Amino acid sequence: MLKRVLAVLLVLSFCFAVGCSKDEERLSVDVGDESSSTVESTAPVVTETGINPLTGLKDLDNGKENNRPVAITINNVKVAQPVQTGLNKADIVYETEVEYGITRLVAVFQDISKVTKIGTVRSARYPFIDIAMGHNAIYVHHGQDNEHAAPHLNDLDRYVLPTKNEGERVNNGLAQEHTLYAKGDKLWETLSQKFNVKNNTSDTWVKFADEDVTFEKAAKSVKVPFTTAATSTFKYDEASKKYVRYFYEDLRKDYVTGETMSFKNVFVLSTNIYDYPGCKEPQWGKGPHQKVELESGTGYYFVNGTYTTINWKKGASTNSFKFTDAEGKELVVQPGNMWICIADKSAVPVIE
Repeated sequence: MLKRVLAVLLVLSFCFAVGCSKDEERLSVDVGDESSSTVESTAPVVTETGINPLTGLKDLDNGKENNRPVAITINNVKVAQPVQTGLNKADIVYETEVEYGITRLVAVFQDISKVTKIGTVRSARYPFIDIAMGHNAIYVHHGQDNEHAAPHLNDLDRYVLPTKNEGERVNNGLAQEHTLYAKGDKLWETLSQKFNVKNNTSDTWVKFADEDVTFEKAAKSVKVPFTTAATSTFKYDEASKKYVRYFYEDLRKDYVTGETMSFKNVFVLSTNIYDYPGCKEPQWGKGPHQKVELESGTGYYFVNGTYTTINWKKGASTNSFKFTDAEGKELVVQPGNMWICIADKSAVPVIE
């Protein structure tokens, strides 16, 4: 009898031990999965960033600061300004005269792959090639001034934007010459395959400040009267601490995003602009192409609702612009995007 009782107790003890072991195992698995899931859902996503050499901002995916920028010619005729897009995403936008009283733009991007659409894209002009070379940028355009720009295009890496894949025609209600847009990601993918896209330096192109830059003279607005047909205006917005872009008094917004076009820094560089000697008039017969001297000159720098006079120089095509203050010291620039107007000396800016 005693042996029978002991046997029963032994069997019960074994079953209990096995059951507990299985429960503990199951509990361990459940807790382990739950713990792992919790860690995955709450762990912060760490994205390393590099300093943008064009703006001084720490806003690039790690390693992008070592890439060459991309410079792209943008249409700026009055009728096409309302369909401009991507300029707010540009690090630097240059504006200067091209022919018969109009201006055109070249927008420079350190990481063009993040920009969905840029445009509208137009043909190359000589000064834009010089500007692109000064940044060691790959130059993108669609068409060119055959008399002056075409020979100079052989001096740099350039890419003619196609109307498919990297580019696309968009029905925006305007004539065909105002409808070509670039796709940033597709464009960068192609450029990466065609050219050496690595820079030999990631140094910033100007000296950026560690704190806010302000000057004694106030500048709540500045008008740059390039010609009788083109006046660019920038009005300071206290809330964003940026200059908002206007064409005369017409506010400019991004065609795709609807964002107001605004820039932290505005430069006005004075130089000599004139008809190319002996230049033939384009087929539309409204005036010859313009020669824009990029040697050196004086100018103005606007930031944080204030401004100061400056000196600038460039010279050789491969040189970037260099800015100094009135005393000849290297200009310290506020980190942020910038719009640079290159205007004739007669186009004195109106500052209020």
